[in-house]
Amino acid sequence: MQCQTVLPDTECTFWSKNGCIFEGNTCQNVIEMCEGCDHIVDGSIGPVCVKAPAPIKKWSTGLCNFATHRKVEVKISDVKVNPIKASKRAGR
Repeated sequence: MQCQTVLPDTECTFWSKNGCIFEGNTCQNVIEMCEGCDHIVDGSIGPVCVKAPAPIKKWSTGLCNFATHRKVEVKISDVKVNPIKASKRAGR
């Protein structure tokens, strides 16, 4: 359904016939770590995230999975490779 309070005429998964069913009956403002993300829009209460109504919960476990401005750094460590299997793969 479409939100009628914070982001009028925007599709929202938390909007029902009885109004907003999210905690506190409204979305929460973005936090400092969200700045620069493509999912931030200006709502009636200030900047809010279109994807996550509670941005602080998305960042509590580390990196937000909706963040478009930060990338996950992959660390390549020394992986033990079985030399017999490696020689068989090279022979193919």
